[in-house]
Order: sequence, then C-alpha cells, then structure tokens
Amino acid sequence: MFFLPVFLAAATVSTALPYNNSVISRRDSNSSAPTTTPGGGASGGVNILNNMDSTVYAWSVSDRVSNMHTLSAGGGSYTENWQSNSNGGGISIKLSTSPDQSDVLQFEYTQSGDKIFWDMSNIDLGSGSEFTKHGFSVQPSYVDVDCPTVSCAAGDSQCAQVYLQPTDDHATHGCPIDTSFTLKIGA
Repeated sequence: MFFLPVFLAAATVSTALPYNNSVISRRDSNSSAPTTTPGGGASGGVNILNNMDSTVYAWSVSDRVSNMHTLSAGGGSYTENWQSNSNGGGISIKLSTSPDQSDVLQFEYTQSGDKIFWDMSNIDLGSGSEFTKHGFSVQPSYVDVDCPTVSCAAGDSQCAQVYLQPTDDHATHGCPIDTSFTLKIGA
C-alpha cells in the first residue's frame, strides 16, 4: 500500500514536466551524418546552410535561449523542426558570425493552426554585416503568392523582402504548416 501513493505522486509530477517531441538536427562540414535530439512541433521546419567562408553561430530563442549551434564555414548546417513557444509567442533563430550574438540575422516563425507564419529580419544587423556582404535566400518547399521565396543579393543593405524596421509587416508570409524551408547564407 505504501508504494501506491509514492507511485501516483511520481506519475503526477512526471506528467507535469514539459516535453518537446520534434527533432533538431545539426550537421557541420566535418560530419556527414546529422545528430538528432528530441524537440517539439508539427512536421516542416528550416534547414540553414552556411556557404560563407566564416563560421556562423545559431541560437533558437523562444521564452528561453537554446545552446549555441556552430555552422562551420563552407557547408555547415543547422536544422530545426517547428517548435512551439510556451508563452504563445514566436521563435527566432538568431544567426551571428560572432559567438556573442552581435550583428544578428533572424529567421522568425510562429505556428497558428495549419499555418506557419515566418519572416527574415535584418533589424539587428550592423553596417558592414557579413550576412549583407554575402547575401542570403530562403526557399520554401511549397511556393505560392502567400508563401514566396525570399532573396537578398550580396551587398543589398536595403533588401525590400525582409524586416529592416519593426513596421515592415509586408515581410511576414504564411505557408502550410508542413512546409520545409532552406535558408542559404552566402547564396
């Protein structure tokens, strides 16, 4: 009889703990196979490919900040399946050429029903950013008028397809929730 109350208490506590069941995959240019760890969300996600000649650092930020991920120069990548933010807000994958999170390019997304709303933000890029210097593009697996490809050419510091200031809401797009994206840095 003693074990029943203890077992019920343990079961109650364990079901109250947060659990995230999607997969985050990371691959760098020194490894041919991705490693996976549990995460959470619907099918679909983003694969970020670093084609620049310098390392890129990535953090997935919701109501908390993930560990830093390193995308090696010349082909390193980071993959994230759609995640949910426990506070109801969106997710920002922050990309920087410095491990101190300065000069940040952001891939931002929010799940809403059967849609994924997303954008690219250059708001936190400094003048002379490596991301601006090399350019970038986002290619969705499903393309239509509401779910377009976004491309900022090398050197385009005023790219009209991204957020340059907080009111650039034209840069937000809605795609089916199972859409996968490829973000190429140094396109």
